[in-house]
Amino acid sequence: MTPGPTRIRVGIGGWNYAPWRANFYPAGLPHSQELQHASRQLTAIEINSTFYGSQKPQTFARWRDETPEGFVFSLKATRYATHRRVLAEAGESITRFIGSGIVELGAKLGPVVWQFAPNKAFDAQDFEAFLALLPARVDGLALRHVMELRHPSFKVPAYLALARKHGVATVFTDSEQHASFADVTGGLLYLRLVRSAAEVATGYAPETLDALAACARCWADGGEPDRLPRVEAVPPARAAPRDVFVFFINGAKERAPAAALALLQRLAQR
Repeated sequence: MTPGPTRIRVGIGGWNYAPWRANFYPAGLPHSQELQHASRQLTAIEINSTFYGSQKPQTFARWRDETPEGFVFSLKATRYATHRRVLAEAGESITRFIGSGIVELGAKLGPVVWQFAPNKAFDAQDFEAFLALLPARVDGLALRHVMELRHPSFKVPAYLALARKHGVATVFTDSEQHASFADVTGGLLYLRLVRSAAEVATGYAPETLDALAACARCWADGGEPDRLPRVEAVPPARAAPRDVFVFFINGAKERAPAAALALLQRLAQR
């Protein structure tokens, strides 16, 4: 990705969702062509099915071939690695997931998201053991790992230090139910926005989308947006430009494509 707004990817979670056939996909579009259409309107998609079960290498290859150059997939990693009592024992599950064929995505492989259970509390020793199991590459392809943490015990400097030591990013979410903080821990920013409203045509109010666009640009340029929930009182100095991924995931899910398109329009106005 090049510096500036093109470092920012905006998308949705998945592409097969029946309500989108009424407000995002053209009438009569075959379901088999929905990925082709979505990937030409948006710049990224988060795949959730990989969280629940393995996909075949041929499936990843088909997704790669159906999408345009420059498009990016992020992958939710297997729950069998993250939803366990002892994370240090996740090595076999991690290896199986990484070796399942994700390399077939090639340059279209974006971040790998490791989502932990809401009741999984922070244990520094066990969590560092888990981070040490995450490979930096697979078959020569660089991997970028993102932690989605849902328990408030992670909102401590000790977690931030571990994440930075191992070079992993942390999800920023606007959820009221799960831990959320905007401290930068890796070389990218990953936003999962889950509070879209059905009564708003674009899911989020125009002024909220304006603010999101400004935050995304600030992060992409290496800065730190103001007035966001942070663990650290003092933001770090301006860093190098970063990649930013913004996904509209939940809430009134039927509004997710409209929200993503509205944000992309704002980012294009720079």
